[in-house]
Amino acid sequence: MTDAPASIHACAVLVGARALLIRGPGGSGKSRLALALIENARDRPGCFARLVSDDRVHVEARHGRLVVRAPQVLRGLIEVRGLGIRRLPSEASAVVGLVIDLAAADFARLPEAAAAETEILGVRLARLAVAPGEDPLPPVQAFLHTERGDV
Repeated sequence: MTDAPASIHACAVLVGARALLIRGPGGSGKSRLALALIENARDRPGCFARLVSDDRVHVEARHGRLVVRAPQVLRGLIEVRGLGIRRLPSEASAVVGLVIDLAAADFARLPEAAAAETEILGVRLARLAVAPGEDPLPPVQAFLHTERGDV
């Protein structure tokens, strides 16, 4: 099943072979987490992370997978708080492997299995809810190391 592309308020970063789709309210740290993931990979031999899109993301269900890409006008651009808009190397598109919800109202220290998944355009995806005010990098890294092993 293929749906028409939709646009959502989010960031996407390709980490290893799959993209992380970072959602959250304005000011919750989506761009900051994207930059931290890219920097973290830069400092670790054999790791790869690259921006797909910041602020707005086009999503499309294709062959049972969720594909993300940047709107053309935003491609390669990211907002760095205190510095403004900056240009970074970017990927044209990527397949999503994890959805990260920052400042999640339904955050639980020990989440039920149902909370560890979400659905976007009919595609079921792994989900990580991050508590409001919590640094998202440690739980994201823990997920990547324990679930995927490729970062």
